[in-house]
Amino acid sequence: MKKLKLAVLLASISFAAAINSSAQNTDTNLPAWLTRPLSLVDALNTALLQNAAILEAQNDLEDSHGLVVKTRAVALPQLKATGQYKYTDPDDIEAISIQNYSISTPDQNWNAGIQLVQSVYMGGRMVAAFKAADATEKQALAVYQTSVADALLNVRIAYYDVLLAAQEITVHEASVKLLEKELDDQQHRLNAGTVPKFNVLRAEVAVANERPNLIQARNSYRIAKNNLANLLGYNLPHEIWEDIPLNLTDDFDATPYQINLPEAIQQALTRRTELLALRKNMELQQLNIVNAKAGYKPTVSVFAGYDWHNAQYTQPVTLDHDFDGWNAGAQLSWNIFDGALTYGKVKQAQAQFDKSKTVLDDQARQIELQVRTAYSDFIQARETLDSQQKVQEEADEALREAKQRAEAGTGTQLDVLDAETSLTQARTTQIQALHDYSTARAKFDRAIGSDLVPVK
Repeated sequence: MKKLKLAVLLASISFAAAINSSAQNTDTNLPAWLTRPLSLVDALNTALLQNAAILEAQNDLEDSHGLVVKTRAVALPQLKATGQYKYTDPDDIEAISIQNYSISTPDQNWNAGIQLVQSVYMGGRMVAAFKAADATEKQALAVYQTSVADALLNVRIAYYDVLLAAQEITVHEASVKLLEKELDDQQHRLNAGTVPKFNVLRAEVAVANERPNLIQARNSYRIAKNNLANLLGYNLPHEIWEDIPLNLTDDFDATPYQINLPEAIQQALTRRTELLALRKNMELQQLNIVNAKAGYKPTVSVFAGYDWHNAQYTQPVTLDHDFDGWNAGAQLSWNIFDGALTYGKVKQAQAQFDKSKTVLDDQARQIELQVRTAYSDFIQARETLDSQQKVQEEADEALREAKQRAEAGTGTQLDVLDAETSLTQARTTQIQALHDYSTARAKFDRAIGSDLVPVK
Protein backbone atom coordinates (compact mmCIF):
# COMPACT_ATOMS: atom_id res chain seq x y z
CA MET A 1 0.00 0.00 0.00
CA LYS A 2 2.81 2.41 0.84
CA LYS A 3 4.50 1.60 -2.48
CA LEU A 4 1.21 2.26 -4.29
CA LYS A 5 0.77 5.61 -2.58
CA LEU A 6 4.36 6.51 -3.40
CA ALA A 7 3.84 5.60 -7.07
CA VAL A 8 0.66 7.69 -7.25
CA LEU A 9 2.45 10.61 -5.59
CA LEU A 10 5.37 10.44 -8.03
CA ALA A 11 2.98 10.22 -10.99
CA SER A 12 1.08 13.26 -9.73
CA ILE A 13 4.29 15.22 -9.29
CA SER A 14 5.45 14.28 -12.81
CA PHE A 15 2.10 15.28 -14.33
CA ALA A 16 2.09 18.60 -12.46
CA ALA A 17 5.63 19.29 -13.58
CA ALA A 18 4.69 18.59 -17.19
CA ILE A 19 1.72 20.94 -16.98
CA ASN A 20 3.81 23.63 -15.35
CA SER A 21 6.52 23.23 -17.95
CA SER A 22 3.97 23.61 -20.72
CA ALA A 23 2.39 26.61 -19.04
CA GLN A 24 5.62 28.41 -18.33
CA ASN A 25 6.92 27.82 -21.86
CA THR A 26 10.64 27.50 -21.96
CA ASP A 27 12.50 28.97 -24.89
CA THR A 28 12.30 25.73 -26.93
CA ASN A 29 11.23 26.35 -30.54
CA LEU A 30 10.48 30.02 -29.92
CA PRO A 31 11.24 32.51 -32.72
CA ALA A 32 14.65 34.17 -32.53
CA TRP A 33 13.20 37.70 -32.50
CA LEU A 34 11.37 36.94 -29.27
CA THR A 35 14.38 35.77 -27.26
CA ARG A 36 17.12 38.03 -28.64
CA PRO A 37 18.46 40.84 -26.40
CA LEU A 38 16.25 43.91 -26.74
CA SER A 39 17.60 47.38 -25.98
CA LEU A 40 15.40 50.45 -25.85
CA VAL A 41 16.72 51.58 -29.25
CA ASP A 42 15.93 48.14 -30.69
CA ALA A 43 12.43 48.37 -29.29
CA LEU A 44 11.88 51.80 -30.84
CA ASN A 45 13.23 50.66 -34.21
CA THR A 46 11.01 47.58 -34.10
CA ALA A 47 8.00 49.77 -33.32
CA LEU A 48 8.77 51.95 -36.33
CA LEU A 49 8.46 48.85 -38.51
CA GLN A 50 5.65 46.96 -36.81
CA ASN A 51 3.62 49.14 -34.43
CA ALA A 52 -0.02 49.14 -35.51
CA ALA A 53 -0.59 52.86 -34.84
CA ILE A 54 2.47 53.80 -36.91
CA LEU A 55 1.45 51.48 -39.76
CA GLU A 56 -2.03 53.02 -39.78
CA ALA A 57 -0.47 56.49 -39.84
CA GLN A 58 1.64 55.46 -42.84
CA ASN A 59 -1.51 54.34 -44.65
CA ASP A 60 -3.17 57.66 -43.87
CA LEU A 61 -0.10 59.48 -45.19
CA GLU A 62 -0.26 57.54 -48.45
CA ASP A 63 -3.99 58.22 -48.65
CA SER A 64 -3.37 61.96 -48.33
CA HIS A 65 -1.11 61.82 -51.39
CA GLY A 66 -4.18 61.00 -53.47
CA LEU A 67 -5.97 64.01 -52.00
CA VAL A 68 -3.02 66.24 -52.95
CA VAL A 69 -3.16 64.99 -56.55
CA LYS A 70 -6.93 65.60 -56.72
CA THR A 71 -6.53 69.11 -55.34
CA ARG A 72 -4.00 70.08 -58.00
CA ALA A 73 -6.08 68.56 -60.81
CA VAL A 74 -8.38 71.59 -61.08
CA ALA A 75 -5.50 73.76 -62.31
CA LEU A 76 -3.94 71.29 -64.73
CA PRO A 77 -4.93 70.77 -68.39
CA GLN A 78 -7.31 67.98 -69.33
CA LEU A 79 -7.02 65.86 -72.46
CA LYS A 80 -10.19 64.15 -73.64
CA ALA A 81 -10.78 61.63 -76.40
CA THR A 82 -14.27 60.84 -77.73
CA GLY A 83 -15.66 58.46 -80.29
CA GLN A 84 -19.05 57.20 -81.48
CA TYR A 85 -20.60 54.87 -84.05
CA LYS A 86 -24.33 54.96 -84.78
CA TYR A 87 -26.62 52.90 -87.02
CA THR A 88 -30.12 54.23 -87.85
CA ASP A 89 -33.02 52.32 -89.38
CA PRO A 90 -33.41 53.64 -92.96
CA ASP A 91 -37.17 53.95 -92.37
CA ASP A 92 -36.37 56.50 -89.68
CA ILE A 93 -34.35 58.74 -91.99
CA GLU A 94 -36.02 61.68 -93.73
CA ALA A 95 -34.95 62.42 -97.29
CA ILE A 96 -35.11 65.82 -99.04
CA SER A 97 -35.63 66.13 -102.80
CA ILE A 98 -33.96 69.06 -104.51
CA GLN A 99 -34.07 69.36 -108.33
CA ASN A 100 -34.73 65.70 -108.79
CA TYR A 101 -32.00 64.79 -106.34
CA SER A 102 -32.86 62.97 -103.13
CA ILE A 103 -30.60 63.93 -100.21
CA SER A 104 -30.64 62.13 -96.86
CA THR A 105 -28.28 61.49 -94.01
CA PRO A 106 -26.54 58.14 -93.99
CA ASP A 107 -27.86 55.28 -91.89
CA GLN A 108 -24.38 54.75 -90.40
CA ASN A 109 -22.44 57.52 -88.71
CA TRP A 110 -19.20 57.72 -86.85
CA ASN A 111 -17.10 60.45 -85.34
CA ALA A 112 -14.01 60.75 -83.18
CA GLY A 113 -12.07 63.56 -81.67
CA ILE A 114 -9.43 64.60 -79.22
CA GLN A 115 -9.50 67.86 -77.27
CA LEU A 116 -7.18 69.61 -74.87
CA VAL A 117 -8.84 71.97 -72.36
CA GLN A 118 -6.99 74.37 -70.10
CA SER A 119 -8.62 76.63 -67.56
CA VAL A 120 -7.19 80.16 -67.79
CA TYR A 121 -9.10 81.96 -65.06
CA MET A 122 -11.34 80.51 -62.35
CA GLY A 123 -11.74 83.38 -59.96
CA GLY A 124 -8.66 82.45 -57.89
CA ARG A 125 -9.32 78.72 -57.67
CA MET A 126 -6.23 77.73 -59.64
CA VAL A 127 -3.69 79.48 -57.40
CA ALA A 128 -5.62 78.31 -54.34
CA ALA A 129 -5.48 74.71 -55.58
CA PHE A 130 -1.68 74.65 -55.66
CA LYS A 131 -1.45 76.30 -52.25
CA ALA A 132 -4.03 73.89 -50.82
CA ALA A 133 -2.14 70.90 -52.20
CA ASP A 134 1.06 72.03 -50.52
CA ALA A 135 -0.74 72.72 -47.23
CA THR A 136 -2.49 69.35 -47.35
CA GLU A 137 0.79 67.53 -47.92
CA LYS A 138 2.48 69.24 -44.97
CA GLN A 139 -0.56 68.76 -42.75
CA ALA A 140 -0.59 65.03 -43.50
CA LEU A 141 3.12 64.77 -42.71
CA ALA A 142 2.60 66.60 -39.41
CA VAL A 143 -0.24 64.25 -38.45
CA TYR A 144 1.97 61.27 -39.29
CA GLN A 145 4.82 62.64 -37.16
CA THR A 146 2.40 63.15 -34.28
CA SER A 147 1.28 59.52 -34.47
CA VAL A 148 4.88 58.31 -34.58
CA ALA A 149 5.88 60.43 -31.57
CA ASP A 150 2.90 59.21 -29.52
CA ALA A 151 3.57 55.57 -30.41
CA LEU A 152 7.27 55.80 -29.54
CA LEU A 153 6.43 57.43 -26.21
CA ASN A 154 4.11 54.53 -25.42
CA VAL A 155 6.89 52.08 -26.28
CA ARG A 156 9.34 53.89 -24.00
CA ILE A 157 6.92 53.86 -21.09
CA ALA A 158 6.05 50.19 -21.70
CA TYR A 159 9.77 49.34 -21.74
CA TYR A 160 10.26 51.12 -18.41
CA ASP A 161 7.17 49.37 -17.00
CA VAL A 162 8.75 45.99 -17.75
CA LEU A 163 11.98 47.07 -16.05
CA LEU A 164 10.03 48.27 -13.02
CA ALA A 165 8.04 45.04 -12.71
CA ALA A 166 11.20 42.92 -13.05
CA GLN A 167 12.99 44.83 -10.31
CA GLU A 168 9.94 44.73 -8.06
CA ILE A 169 10.06 40.94 -8.33
CA THR A 170 13.70 41.01 -7.24
CA VAL A 171 12.89 43.26 -4.28
CA HIS A 172 9.96 41.18 -3.06
CA GLU A 173 11.83 37.90 -3.57
CA ALA A 174 14.65 39.27 -1.43
CA SER A 175 12.13 40.43 1.14
CA VAL A 176 10.46 37.01 1.31
CA LYS A 177 13.84 35.30 1.69
CA LEU A 178 14.80 37.75 4.42
CA LEU A 179 11.57 37.18 6.33
CA GLU A 180 11.83 33.41 5.87
CA LYS A 181 15.33 33.57 7.29
CA GLU A 182 13.97 35.47 10.27
CA LEU A 183 11.25 32.82 10.63
CA ASP A 184 13.87 30.03 10.63
CA ASP A 185 15.91 31.91 13.20
CA GLN A 186 12.91 32.35 15.51
CA GLN A 187 11.98 28.69 15.06
CA HIS A 188 15.48 27.65 16.12
CA ARG A 189 15.28 29.97 19.11
CA LEU A 190 11.89 28.53 20.03
CA ASN A 191 13.32 25.04 19.86
CA ALA A 192 16.14 26.20 22.13
CA GLY A 193 13.60 27.68 24.54
CA THR A 194 14.90 31.26 24.31
CA VAL A 195 11.84 32.87 22.70
CA PRO A 196 8.09 32.31 23.05
CA LYS A 197 5.80 30.79 20.39
CA PHE A 198 4.47 34.28 19.73
CA ASN A 199 7.74 35.26 18.00
CA VAL A 200 7.37 32.42 15.52
CA LEU A 201 3.73 33.27 14.83
CA ARG A 202 4.59 36.91 14.20
CA ALA A 203 7.38 35.89 11.80
CA GLU A 204 5.00 33.57 9.95
CA VAL A 205 2.48 36.39 9.59
CA ALA A 206 5.20 38.68 8.20
CA VAL A 207 6.13 36.09 5.57
CA ALA A 208 2.49 35.51 4.67
CA ASN A 209 1.88 39.26 4.29
CA GLU A 210 4.84 39.68 1.93
CA ARG A 211 4.09 36.80 -0.42
CA PRO A 212 1.01 38.48 -2.03
CA ASN A 213 3.25 41.41 -2.94
CA LEU A 214 5.58 39.01 -4.75
CA ILE A 215 2.63 37.38 -6.53
CA GLN A 216 1.34 40.76 -7.60
CA ALA A 217 4.79 41.80 -8.85
CA ARG A 218 5.03 38.67 -11.00
CA ASN A 219 1.58 39.34 -12.45
CA SER A 220 2.54 42.96 -13.21
CA TYR A 221 5.65 41.66 -14.96
CA ARG A 222 3.62 39.33 -17.18
CA ILE A 223 1.15 42.07 -18.06
CA ALA A 224 3.89 44.63 -18.74
CA LYS A 225 5.67 42.28 -21.15
CA ASN A 226 2.42 41.49 -22.94
CA ASN A 227 1.77 45.20 -23.35
CA LEU A 228 5.28 45.85 -24.69
CA ALA A 229 5.04 42.93 -27.13
CA ASN A 230 1.72 44.26 -28.38
CA LEU A 231 3.15 47.75 -28.96
CA LEU A 232 6.07 46.21 -30.85
CA GLY A 233 3.63 44.49 -33.18
CA TYR A 234 4.74 40.97 -32.21
CA ASN A 235 2.47 38.12 -33.23
CA LEU A 236 3.11 35.87 -30.27
CA PRO A 237 3.03 32.10 -30.73
CA HIS A 238 -0.07 30.57 -29.20
CA GLU A 239 2.15 28.15 -27.29
CA ILE A 240 3.17 30.99 -24.97
CA TRP A 241 0.76 30.92 -22.06
CA GLU A 242 2.07 33.23 -19.39
CA ASP A 243 5.60 34.56 -19.41
CA ILE A 244 6.89 36.14 -22.63
CA PRO A 245 10.68 35.55 -22.75
CA LEU A 246 11.67 39.15 -23.57
CA ASN A 247 15.28 39.92 -22.68
CA LEU A 248 15.58 43.65 -21.98
CA THR A 249 19.16 44.92 -21.84
CA ASP A 250 18.81 48.61 -20.94
CA ASP A 251 18.11 50.18 -17.56
CA PHE A 252 16.33 53.29 -16.36
CA ASP A 253 17.62 56.65 -17.59
CA ALA A 254 18.75 58.48 -14.45
CA THR A 255 21.17 60.94 -16.07
CA PRO A 256 20.87 64.55 -14.84
CA TYR A 257 18.57 66.69 -16.98
CA GLN A 258 18.29 70.46 -16.69
CA ILE A 259 15.17 72.30 -17.80
CA ASN A 260 14.53 75.95 -18.61
CA LEU A 261 10.74 76.18 -18.54
CA PRO A 262 10.26 79.36 -20.65
CA GLU A 263 12.57 77.98 -23.34
CA ALA A 264 10.82 74.62 -23.18
CA ILE A 265 7.40 76.24 -23.70
CA GLN A 266 8.68 78.23 -26.66
CA GLN A 267 10.25 75.12 -28.15
CA ALA A 268 6.98 73.24 -27.79
CA LEU A 269 5.00 76.02 -29.49
CA THR A 270 7.51 75.99 -32.35
CA ARG A 271 8.08 72.27 -32.85
CA ARG A 272 4.95 70.42 -31.81
CA THR A 273 3.54 68.80 -34.94
CA GLU A 274 -0.02 69.10 -33.64
CA LEU A 275 0.24 72.87 -33.94
CA LEU A 276 1.76 72.62 -37.40
CA ALA A 277 -1.15 70.45 -38.54
CA LEU A 278 -3.64 72.98 -37.14
CA ARG A 279 -1.80 75.88 -38.79
CA LYS A 280 -2.02 74.09 -42.12
CA ASN A 281 -5.70 73.40 -41.47
CA MET A 282 -6.26 77.11 -40.85
CA GLU A 283 -4.46 77.85 -44.13
CA LEU A 284 -6.73 75.39 -45.93
CA GLN A 285 -9.83 77.00 -44.43
CA GLN A 286 -8.62 80.39 -45.63
CA LEU A 287 -8.16 78.98 -49.13
CA ASN A 288 -11.70 77.61 -48.93
CA ILE A 289 -12.88 81.22 -48.61
CA VAL A 290 -11.04 82.04 -51.84
CA ASN A 291 -12.68 79.07 -53.54
CA ALA A 292 -16.11 80.10 -52.28
CA LYS A 293 -15.70 83.72 -53.45
CA ALA A 294 -14.70 82.45 -56.89
CA GLY A 295 -18.39 81.76 -57.45
CA TYR A 296 -18.87 85.53 -57.86
CA LYS A 297 -16.39 85.65 -60.74
CA PRO A 298 -16.34 84.31 -64.29
CA THR A 299 -14.36 81.33 -65.49
CA VAL A 300 -12.40 81.29 -68.74
CA SER A 301 -10.94 78.30 -70.50
CA VAL A 302 -9.35 77.62 -73.86
CA PHE A 303 -9.44 74.46 -75.91
CA ALA A 304 -7.92 72.93 -79.00
CA GLY A 305 -8.64 69.64 -80.69
CA TYR A 306 -8.82 67.50 -83.79
CA ASP A 307 -11.99 65.83 -85.13
CA TRP A 308 -12.79 63.02 -87.56
CA HIS A 309 -16.26 62.15 -88.93
CA ASN A 310 -17.78 60.41 -91.91
CA ALA A 311 -19.39 62.32 -94.78
CA GLN A 312 -23.03 63.25 -94.30
CA TYR A 313 -24.20 64.51 -97.66
CA THR A 314 -21.59 63.47 -100.20
CA GLN A 315 -23.00 60.92 -102.62
CA PRO A 316 -22.61 58.07 -102.58
CA VAL A 317 -22.42 57.81 -98.77
CA THR A 318 -19.71 55.44 -97.53
CA LEU A 319 -18.14 54.98 -94.10
CA ASP A 320 -14.65 55.39 -95.47
CA HIS A 321 -15.44 58.81 -96.91
CA ASP A 322 -14.51 61.10 -94.02
CA PHE A 323 -13.52 64.61 -93.08
CA ASP A 324 -11.06 65.75 -90.42
CA GLY A 325 -9.50 68.96 -89.14
CA TRP A 326 -8.40 71.14 -86.29
CA ASN A 327 -10.57 73.26 -84.05
CA ALA A 328 -9.78 75.72 -81.29
CA GLY A 329 -11.59 78.27 -79.20
CA ALA A 330 -12.27 79.86 -75.84
CA GLN A 331 -15.18 79.65 -73.44
CA LEU A 332 -16.49 82.11 -70.87
CA SER A 333 -18.93 81.17 -68.12
CA TRP A 334 -20.36 83.47 -65.45
CA ASN A 335 -23.15 82.78 -62.99
CA ILE A 336 -24.77 86.20 -62.69
CA PHE A 337 -27.16 84.99 -60.00
CA ASP A 338 -27.05 81.53 -58.43
CA GLY A 339 -29.81 81.85 -55.85
CA ALA A 340 -27.36 83.07 -53.13
CA LEU A 341 -25.50 79.76 -53.30
CA THR A 342 -22.11 81.47 -53.45
CA TYR A 343 -23.06 83.80 -50.60
CA GLY A 344 -23.90 80.81 -48.41
CA LYS A 345 -20.63 79.08 -49.30
CA VAL A 346 -18.63 82.18 -48.38
CA LYS A 347 -20.39 82.55 -45.03
CA GLN A 348 -19.78 78.88 -44.24
CA ALA A 349 -16.12 79.02 -45.25
CA GLN A 350 -15.57 82.16 -43.15
CA ALA A 351 -17.13 80.52 -40.09
CA GLN A 352 -14.94 77.43 -40.51
CA PHE A 353 -11.87 79.63 -40.84
CA ASP A 354 -12.72 81.47 -37.62
CA LYS A 355 -13.27 78.14 -35.89
CA SER A 356 -9.87 76.88 -37.05
CA LYS A 357 -8.20 79.90 -35.47
CA THR A 358 -10.01 79.25 -32.19
CA VAL A 359 -8.96 75.58 -32.25
CA LEU A 360 -5.35 76.55 -32.93
CA ASP A 361 -5.25 79.05 -30.06
CA ASP A 362 -6.83 76.53 -27.68
CA GLN A 363 -4.40 73.78 -28.71
CA ALA A 364 -1.48 76.13 -28.09
CA ARG A 365 -2.75 76.70 -24.55
CA GLN A 366 -3.25 72.97 -24.07
CA ILE A 367 0.30 72.25 -25.20
CA GLU A 368 1.66 74.88 -22.83
CA LEU A 369 -0.35 73.21 -20.06
CA GLN A 370 1.10 69.84 -21.06
CA VAL A 371 4.63 71.25 -20.85
CA ARG A 372 4.01 72.79 -17.46
CA THR A 373 2.42 69.57 -16.17
CA ALA A 374 5.25 67.44 -17.54
CA TYR A 375 7.75 69.84 -15.98
CA SER A 376 6.02 69.61 -12.60
CA ASP A 377 5.93 65.80 -12.80
CA PHE A 378 9.60 65.74 -13.72
CA ILE A 379 10.56 67.97 -10.79
CA GLN A 380 8.62 65.71 -8.43
CA ALA A 381 10.30 62.61 -9.86
CA ARG A 382 13.75 64.18 -9.65
CA GLU A 383 13.27 65.35 -6.07
CA THR A 384 11.91 61.93 -5.07
CA LEU A 385 14.87 60.21 -6.70
CA ASP A 386 17.33 62.55 -4.97
CA SER A 387 15.67 61.91 -1.60
CA GLN A 388 16.10 58.15 -2.01
CA GLN A 389 19.82 58.11 -2.73
CA LYS A 390 20.87 57.25 0.83
CA VAL A 391 17.64 55.79 2.17
CA GLN A 392 18.43 52.23 1.12
CA GLU A 393 21.88 52.38 2.72
CA GLU A 394 20.32 53.73 5.90
CA ALA A 395 17.64 51.00 5.82
CA ASP A 396 20.34 48.31 5.45
CA GLU A 397 22.22 49.79 8.39
CA ALA A 398 19.03 50.02 10.48
CA LEU A 399 18.30 46.33 9.87
CA ARG A 400 21.84 45.33 10.78
CA GLU A 401 21.66 47.28 14.06
CA ALA A 402 18.17 45.91 14.87
CA LYS A 403 19.48 42.36 14.50
CA GLN A 404 22.52 43.09 16.66
CA ARG A 405 20.35 44.62 19.38
CA ALA A 406 17.94 41.68 19.25
CA GLU A 407 20.83 39.22 19.59
CA ALA A 408 22.25 41.23 22.47
CA GLY A 409 18.90 41.27 24.23
CA THR A 410 18.45 45.05 24.05
CA GLY A 411 16.07 44.94 21.08
CA THR A 412 12.92 43.06 20.13
CA GLN A 413 11.83 40.92 17.26
CA LEU A 414 9.34 43.64 16.31
CA ASP A 415 12.26 46.02 15.76
CA VAL A 416 13.81 43.54 13.33
CA LEU A 417 10.56 43.01 11.42
CA ASP A 418 9.96 46.75 11.23
CA ALA A 419 13.49 47.24 9.92
CA GLU A 420 12.99 44.53 7.30
CA THR A 421 9.71 46.13 6.21
CA SER A 422 11.38 49.53 6.00
CA LEU A 423 14.17 48.09 3.86
CA THR A 424 11.67 46.56 1.46
CA GLN A 425 9.81 49.87 1.30
CA ALA A 426 13.05 51.74 0.63
CA ARG A 427 14.00 49.40 -2.20
CA THR A 428 10.52 49.61 -3.71
CA THR A 429 10.48 53.40 -3.49
CA GLN A 430 13.96 53.54 -5.04
CA ILE A 431 13.05 51.59 -8.17
CA GLN A 432 9.69 53.36 -8.42
CA ALA A 433 11.53 56.69 -8.29
CA LEU A 434 13.87 55.56 -11.07
CA HIS A 435 10.90 54.48 -13.15
CA ASP A 436 9.01 57.73 -12.54
CA TYR A 437 12.09 59.80 -13.36
CA SER A 438 12.69 58.00 -16.66
CA THR A 439 9.00 58.16 -17.58
CA ALA A 440 8.69 61.82 -16.62
CA ARG A 441 11.70 62.70 -18.74
CA ALA A 442 10.28 60.82 -21.74
CA LYS A 443 6.93 62.59 -21.35
CA PHE A 444 8.62 65.96 -21.04
CA ASP A 445 10.63 65.35 -24.21
CA ARG A 446 7.39 64.47 -25.97
CA ALA A 447 5.65 67.55 -24.58
CA ILE A 448 8.29 69.93 -26.01
CA GLY A 449 8.51 68.04 -29.33
CA SER A 450 12.20 67.26 -29.05
CA ASP A 451 11.96 63.95 -30.93
CA LEU A 452 10.77 65.32 -34.27
CA VAL A 453 11.35 68.55 -36.17
CA PRO A 454 8.29 69.44 -38.24
CA VAL A 455 8.42 70.66 -41.83
CA LYS A 456 7.75 74.40 -42.03
